[in-house]
Amino acid sequence: MTRITSLLSLFLLAICTHVLAQSYPSRPVRIVVPFPAGGPSDVLVRTMAQKMTEGWGQPVIVENKPGANTIIGAESVAKSAPDGYTLLMVIDSTLTMNPSLYSKLPYDPIKDFAPITAFGFGGIYLMADAAKGPASIQELIRFARTNPGKLNIGGGTIISQLAFEVFKRRLGLDIGYVPYKGSAGTSQGLLTGDVPVTIDGLTSYIPYIKAGRVRPIGTFTARPLPGITGIPTVAEAANLPGLDMGVWVGLVAPAGTPPAVINRIHEETARALALAEVKERFATNGFEAATNSPGEFAKMIREQIEYFRPIIRDVGLKLD
Repeated sequence: MTRITSLLSLFLLAICTHVLAQSYPSRPVRIVVPFPAGGPSDVLVRTMAQKMTEGWGQPVIVENKPGANTIIGAESVAKSAPDGYTLLMVIDSTLTMNPSLYSKLPYDPIKDFAPITAFGFGGIYLMADAAKGPASIQELIRFARTNPGKLNIGGGTIISQLAFEVFKRRLGLDIGYVPYKGSAGTSQGLLTGDVPVTIDGLTSYIPYIKAGRVRPIGTFTARPLPGITGIPTVAEAANLPGLDMGVWVGLVAPAGTPPAVINRIHEETARALALAEVKERFATNGFEAATNSPGEFAKMIREQIEYFRPIIRDVGLKLD
């Protein structure tokens, strides 16, 4: 009797799960973005959310909750009901760097979230002043070696600073890092001549690259990404094998969200990202629109936590 009861319970659970997945979403879905409105990641999420709204026939609402290096938004979603109606847009640092940057986080990147998919992949680049900066990575390295202590490179994000440290340390260069506040401050530092080179994402620079004021001389990713073609990889140009550092945005739900609902969200996200107009919008912001499975995304998060842990430790970077 016990075995029959167990089988019946499993059967009923499967039916309920199927019904839940088929009826989801029956009301508006909220995506929390841990940044102010108008930034590159916010634009990507709103592009995707619009298409998800059209596909589901239910509003997908973007809510901005900036602050504390994405911690405020992440904590709010971690504590939300695991029903699929509150989701979090994450960037790489939210889940893979913050665990090493802070002694104590109000969320656990593995235990408190159910990965859905990464949905946008972008690069970080060495950007040079087209008039006064180096014309290539090799020229930058030669100048730094013959003029120790005289080259400063600007950056305004955690990933920019980590890329700078890896670049500097692996090549043994005596160069300085000038911190700015985000990409807006970093790009202005380059445009005003404050620094001759920056490390940053592509989005803020595209108009200046097209106008000939800024020259991208290398990408820290191991492969080219949409936006600007013909940029060499830093790994090849500087002979730094294995170097692969970029940025990504993804979608997670609170832990405990039913797998059937996770799969439903994943399917709709993948459908939206496959649309030509969405791919084009992402590309104009320097991102590749692509998805991976919930399992692949979970594996990627775990691997990147381990990748960044020794780098952050060796740099001695703490944000407490």
